[in-house]
Amino acid sequence: MADPRAFVSFDFDHNETSRNLFAGQAKSDSPTPFTVQDWSSKSELPQATWCIVLVGKSMASAIGVAAEIAMAKEKDVPVFGVYVDGADSQTTLPSGLARNRTVEWKWDKISAMVDLAMTEGKNA
Repeated sequence: MADPRAFVSFDFDHNETSRNLFAGQAKSDSPTPFTVQDWSSKSELPQATWCIVLVGKSMASAIGVAAEIAMAKEKDVPVFGVYVDGADSQTTLPSGLARNRTVEWKWDKISAMVDLAMTEGKNA
């Protein structure tokens, strides 16, 4: 696919800066470049898309993120997470996001998840 796309779910109150940095780096720093799309998760997620959840330390209070994960799963859109802003494997994950589907913000790990997502769900 020439221009794979990702919807990024994040805690607007705590992780907006990380979202902006992540979106900017996605094209240039990732071994598997992709475009972060800015569209509402209230609409149907386009095909050949996956949902990346930026997991910060305050995820327990980000109820909208859990709703976006649920919608992605309902639409058969693959979901994975990336730890940001000091979050790690001890951080509470939003409902619906598996720990083994959440990786450090290292582009080789993210690219491996992107490559996997391109073979799952509606992308299969």
